[in-house]
Amino acid sequence: MTSPPTSHVRWFLVFLLFVLSAVAFLDRVNLSIAGAKISEEFAISNVRLGFVFSAFLFGYALFQTPAGWLADRFGPRRMLALGVLWWGVFTALTAAISHSLGNTVLVLVVIRFLLGAGEAIVYPASNQFVARWIPSQERGVANGIIFAGVGIGAGITPPLISFVMLRYGWRSSFWMSALIGLAVGAVWFLAARDTPDEHPSLSSNELTLIQQGIPKSAASNEGNLLTWSSILSSRNVWILSLGYFCFGYVAWVFFSWFYLYLARVRGLDLKTSALYATLPFLAMAVCSPFGGAISDTVTKHLGSRLGRCSIAVLGFILTATFLVFGSAVHDARVASFVLAGGAGSLYLSQSSFWAVSADLGGKSSGSLSGFMNMANQIGGMITVSLTPFLADRFGWNTGFYVAAAIAGLGAVAWLLVDPGLTLPLGREIR
Repeated sequence: MTSPPTSHVRWFLVFLLFVLSAVAFLDRVNLSIAGAKISEEFAISNVRLGFVFSAFLFGYALFQTPAGWLADRFGPRRMLALGVLWWGVFTALTAAISHSLGNTVLVLVVIRFLLGAGEAIVYPASNQFVARWIPSQERGVANGIIFAGVGIGAGITPPLISFVMLRYGWRSSFWMSALIGLAVGAVWFLAARDTPDEHPSLSSNELTLIQQGIPKSAASNEGNLLTWSSILSSRNVWILSLGYFCFGYVAWVFFSWFYLYLARVRGLDLKTSALYATLPFLAMAVCSPFGGAISDTVTKHLGSRLGRCSIAVLGFILTATFLVFGSAVHDARVASFVLAGGAGSLYLSQSSFWAVSADLGGKSSGSLSGFMNMANQIGGMITVSLTPFLADRFGWNTGFYVAAAIAGLGAVAWLLVDPGLTLPLGREIR
């Protein structure tokens, strides 16, 4: 008698989250590529354009914790679908901005702030999905795949947006981004379910495998959620958030300024800059699942302390090294490859953050990871304004040196994280 076939629904849904992650970064990084054309058309300086970048991150950071709470309450399926609809609307509004408006920078700031608020749901809801659907021993790989979408989305954005922008204008590139997002959001809503036992295509074998690998804190149907006091009083949560602040500071050097750095500082033309600007993001796409796979393997054999923490520490140390040496290289193309190594090394640590926060948070993983991701975005919000300031005052090398120092701080933070600790449960998060 043969056993019934085992489905792989959880990995298909992880793939959809990978695509949603890529689309999210297409919608947020498009402004970095179109920024030169927009600044020329509306006479916006680099510093004022930095305020527009910061507005997105401010909205994104401010709504991380509320978004995580909504994902815990209403499930990842509906909240992700609503989030995609929201950011599609505000991406389209960016394309519709008019010269007749009195203060273009202010309008862009408001639009990007609201876009950031809508995109805040993506990763807290994804982590809530991971906590419900993915066994603990697979969470490094699952998160690595999801966050590989960051590298793919950010990587394809420069050539794609440049291609559309050169042929049809920068506004068309934003219309295209909005339509892609809405299409992917519709597929997610039709294919996903909030819990494994709700999915009609899930085999009994896969359901059993998932249930056996989910910690009791996440598998229980009772309302045993973490209280805010247990989250905010946890030393582990604060150290994890400090590490993710450092991660965000360094990552947004690439997301917001790397393309313009290659074009204006290194002297590459538009097409060449778009090509070389993809290198850090391709490195992220490769290193994110690679780091997750190593983390899962080491965790399985040597425990989570080494499996989650050591990979993150190594990633941050390599990042600092690549940033220092890459910024000093004279050849623009060689510098692009070396700095891309820093971006890839940073993403070796990505899955560790989300695997540990899912294990710590359980059913409240959306809220806990939302709080952690808020720190990440605060780091990014600082770097998008501080980096051009440092570059104008002291040169671009100083901006990279500061980022390297921040990466060093991130490595120290991971030395202090204890992924084996659990948080006390309460009746509900209010």
